[in-house]
Amino acid sequence: MESSGLPADVYSLKCPTRQVLDHIAGKWTVLVIDSLLDQGTMRYTELSRRIGGVSQKMLTQTLRSLETDGFLTRTVHPTIPPRVEYELTDLGRSLAEPIAALRHWTESHINDIERARAAAGN
Repeated sequence: MESSGLPADVYSLKCPTRQVLDHIAGKWTVLVIDSLLDQGTMRYTELSRRIGGVSQKMLTQTLRSLETDGFLTRTVHPTIPPRVEYELTDLGRSLAEPIAALRHWTESHINDIERARAAAGN
């Protein structure tokens, strides 16, 4: 696929950066990538157990999207039953710093956010 040659502009509806930003900013994407950064290669069931609340459908969709976009590789080992493993690519690992910063910020500020929610009556 050839690039349009236009400058990237995440605020433009037609720019593909918008779709990528939507994808990598999704909660399941962040949690899958962070899990793989922390644990390295993981099997589907390991990811499912690690990420509380993710449905089979959402985990499968997230993994497929991440593979399509080049953030992870999926390796099927020819065993019975087949063993499938997921591992981040260099592109996926390049998200380590921004995702770690987001996780750290969230964990550091959760008490402030909960107090604000309580004050707002939510």
